[in-house]
Amino acid sequence: MLLVASAAQAQTAPPVDQAPAPGDIIVTAQKRAQNLQNVPAAVQVVSGQLLQANGVRDFADLNRVAPSLVVRPAENPVNASVSIRGVGTFAFSIGVEPSVAVVVDDVPISFQARAFADLADIERIEVLRGPQSTLYGKSASAGLINIVTPGPSKTLTAKVSALATSDSEWQGNAVLSGPLTDNLGFRTTLNYDDFGGNIRNLADGKKVNGRRIFSTHNRLVWTPSANLKIDAGLDYINGRNTTGRPFVALSPTALLRGNPAYPQSAYAPGVTVGPNNRNVVNDYTTGTQYHDLAESLRISLDLGGPTLMSITSHDSFRLNDQLDQDESALASINNKQFGTFTSKQWTQELRLVSPGHDRFRYTLGLFYANVDYSRDFTRGPFYSQARWYATANQEQEAGFGQLEFDVLPHTTLIAGGRYSHERVKYTFLDILGNNTFYSGSAGDDFGTYKLGIQQHLGDNVMVFATYATGHKGQTYDLSTGFNANRTTPVRPETSTDWELGVRTQLLDRRVTLNATLFDTHYKDFQAQGIENLADGTVNYRLTNVGRLRTRGVEVEASARAAQGLNIGGSVAYLDATITDFANAQCYTNQTAAQGCVPAAGGVPAHQNLTGSRPPQAPEWKLTANVDYAHDLGSLPFQGVVTAAYTYQSAINYSLSQDPTTVQGGYGIANLSIGIRQPECHYEVMAFVNNLFDKHYYQNITNSSGNYAGQLAIQSYLPRDFARYFGVRASYSF
Repeated sequence: MLLVASAAQAQTAPPVDQAPAPGDIIVTAQKRAQNLQNVPAAVQVVSGQLLQANGVRDFADLNRVAPSLVVRPAENPVNASVSIRGVGTFAFSIGVEPSVAVVVDDVPISFQARAFADLADIERIEVLRGPQSTLYGKSASAGLINIVTPGPSKTLTAKVSALATSDSEWQGNAVLSGPLTDNLGFRTTLNYDDFGGNIRNLADGKKVNGRRIFSTHNRLVWTPSANLKIDAGLDYINGRNTTGRPFVALSPTALLRGNPAYPQSAYAPGVTVGPNNRNVVNDYTTGTQYHDLAESLRISLDLGGPTLMSITSHDSFRLNDQLDQDESALASINNKQFGTFTSKQWTQELRLVSPGHDRFRYTLGLFYANVDYSRDFTRGPFYSQARWYATANQEQEAGFGQLEFDVLPHTTLIAGGRYSHERVKYTFLDILGNNTFYSGSAGDDFGTYKLGIQQHLGDNVMVFATYATGHKGQTYDLSTGFNANRTTPVRPETSTDWELGVRTQLLDRRVTLNATLFDTHYKDFQAQGIENLADGTVNYRLTNVGRLRTRGVEVEASARAAQGLNIGGSVAYLDATITDFANAQCYTNQTAAQGCVPAAGGVPAHQNLTGSRPPQAPEWKLTANVDYAHDLGSLPFQGVVTAAYTYQSAINYSLSQDPTTVQGGYGIANLSIGIRQPECHYEVMAFVNNLFDKHYYQNITNSSGNYAGQLAIQSYLPRDFARYFGVRASYSF
């Protein structure tokens, strides 16, 4: 159960208090450059090399490398969600924030779908578990994913790489980096990925559940003087994806909309339903088309001790989506769902960071953000009709700081705080409902804090204890079915977290072993449930789950076992429980004997989920991997073997504890073998992903309400649902 923490192979030189030693991993988890072993927080680092070994090419694939992380994709990236330690937000409402924040090169990403698109040219990914609101704000109540990309190289370099698989995925990538002048450097990355999909649409014979992405990342770094650095970034992504939801369980008597004219032979002709089904019948392409343009400007000024930083960002995202809502090729009941989602964000942060070697250290900052969302939505015309347009705006100002003081040579006290003011407002035009118009706004002032103590027990052992609070802002449930009853905002989500950790390095620092114990409590957790209406229509409602608790242990380790041999892995045990949710929604077809209290006296049907396990919260999750490179005698290159394995225990994808949406435990193994030139001029690797052909689902949906209550279960297939082979090659010069 070891983690190869070999992410230090391609680090940029950080301004730390001492030069990194071989094998050191430098992170910026606390908004300053630090050796990972000195960070008093639960942080896992995933290197670009480890991403490649696990076949990680988009954000959803991070499931394979971070045990405390679960990424749940959906037919629309807007609706995808990220959970850490069993806590995350899955909601269709356009104004709700995630519980897990995403930051790319110091810039917060207000809309997670941007991060789901592309992971080309990554230096490292830092996964911070537990509340991170004090340093990172109100959308980090459960954790943070910090993505770091490489900066310009000191000499002119170029790298081209390509990938091809047995199931027709093609990827090409090119990087050009180096100096333009003595004090001006650049880095440009171009990436293209084309995968038709692993599901067959029998209506037209084409593949779906694929993607086509073009992206470019560009950085320009200017150092006009020794104490001034200006870093400008420009990123663009243009992509599309298609989705299919195969039936994996279906009653022989299931009739679409309960109509005897629509048996399975009519709406799913040629489909053999079963757990391995990879066929759908859709006459309207389900998928999305999107593009994103992001600009950032980071200015660092060394004031002769502390460093003053200014970080400015702008992001504009647009997505067009469509769904075959009846999921058939029947012209007589051709129900469609389509719309447009936009997001525009401005952020500004000022940060003052003290030198890392001082006895008294501080990180102080001011933060401002303004985010606009809009959603145009249409569904119909035969059933479940909806037509509305909504906007949401979030504006916040915050001041934050974290102080560290070495009261003794090896003892450090930590105190941090953040105070924020937030304003949220919305409009909702129900076009189908006689153009009924709603609007409103709300404001909130709140604070979060962190306290801790850190003790070094010799040069290579550190222990710490911290207590932190988290906060996620209030929001409005802007989704289908919005009415006067929803004009009251959903209450803020708050959290408190205890952590005890140890960071150790043994055997001349060849072995690293880190462990963290945690106990986190959430109040008014924001979650989405399902509302089943009498006509079979399904609405999704955002609500406050009363209370939630997660506790457990996380262990990461790595070992440089021999020359060229690294082994490692990680394991997370999670005890997650809903501790108070007395009026939860029932799942489809839930009976009174199964705990669903029938509707009576104006009170809708409900169940008591107190004591239940929250969704997306596996009890066990672990990763393991091996990387071995060895010179091949007199040949001018090395032989390379890498292997990676991920195991996850059973999870339920539904908050309502629907027994039909449970994914059982599974393990996935990947293997690569190839050659590498010692100076890294070229590398050629053959690989097989999902070596043992283990089938699993990334999401499961109970669609029985659309089939008159008869069993109808649909799945979301991951990229590696079935075993596939491939070759990847790269050349540097």
